[in-house]
Amino acid sequence: MRPQDDWGLIVFGCFRLPIVSATAQILPMQQSLAQLVAQAHQEAQVIKTRAEMEAFKARIVGPNGSLTALMKNMATLSKEERPVMGKLINEAKKSIEDLLSALLLKIEDAEISATLGAPLDPTLPAIDSPAGQHHPLSQTRERILATFRKLGFTVAEGPEIETEWHCFDALNTPADHPARDMQDTLYLPQSFQSADAPRRGQEALVLRTHTSSVQVRTLLNRKPPLRIVAPGRCFRRDAVDATHSANFHQVEGLWIDHHVTLADLRGVLDFFVKETFGPEAEIRLRPSFFPFTEPSFEMDLRSPNLGRLSNRWLEIMGCGLVDPAVLKNCGLNPEEYSGLAFGLGLERIAMLLHGIDDIRHFYQNDLRFLRQFA
Repeated sequence: MRPQDDWGLIVFGCFRLPIVSATAQILPMQQSLAQLVAQAHQEAQVIKTRAEMEAFKARIVGPNGSLTALMKNMATLSKEERPVMGKLINEAKKSIEDLLSALLLKIEDAEISATLGAPLDPTLPAIDSPAGQHHPLSQTRERILATFRKLGFTVAEGPEIETEWHCFDALNTPADHPARDMQDTLYLPQSFQSADAPRRGQEALVLRTHTSSVQVRTLLNRKPPLRIVAPGRCFRRDAVDATHSANFHQVEGLWIDHHVTLADLRGVLDFFVKETFGPEAEIRLRPSFFPFTEPSFEMDLRSPNLGRLSNRWLEIMGCGLVDPAVLKNCGLNPEEYSGLAFGLGLERIAMLLHGIDDIRHFYQNDLRFLRQFA
């Protein structure tokens, strides 16, 4: 400690306390105060936790702390000495408060660092993001398309907004057919225009009810022989329930060539069913009616590995040989060309494959459901 005078400093460690004109009674208290602050700075260097800091704080400024005890001694000073000593104590208190604030900040930083773990190394490779997955309908779609590609079919697509001619007239659907009623088909306003489906005169535009319109567009733009499958979204005025949706998906197939017969149709469908549902699956064709095929059939499936639906005949698609009127509408000679066509519901196949009993699960975006197909 340096000698004292009226303008000097008492120095303890990094703390400097100014020396004031001191009486014999103030001087010892002044020296104790400087020593207390310097010792506090020294002890603070080894404190690491909140508990240690609270104990340290209590030893200095607590009810029984050393600084508190010095403040109590002011009662022994004279009236003239008290302002002098009060100024010194206030400076000491401020130094201690600054010390405690810095100490708390250091401890909080240490706690945050401990929570975060080791510092980030920017030279390390990036952590892979969680991988996405295909929707179960997309998975089923690709599985079906892969099967038909083995038979030489290619994928064709077309607009979802379609003209009435492509959706109905070209497919030999009469004007009074129930499918063309506004109760079944979604018609667009007469003022609506579509670049993908320009109107012919005053004909209506609709949201396509099937992807058969893609078959028509393909026949108009490509010369046979051809084999296509047309997957896509379709729309109908259906009340939504466990087996119906106003928005659904179809995969339709078309094969046009010389001398395409029912034997070809049976062979294509049998191959598809065995590839999709297993080698023990079998099919049967039941006579039916569709405006665009003649003869027309409903195809049923029976398989031993469909859970509670095993070994039961289940209707899964319509099919038949292309009606000669459709070929004429598309500019082909039915005496030269023949063809087969079929159409199946994508949701129907996915429900059978995965044992799903409610079509609405596909559209609810529930990750608990979707993650089962990852």
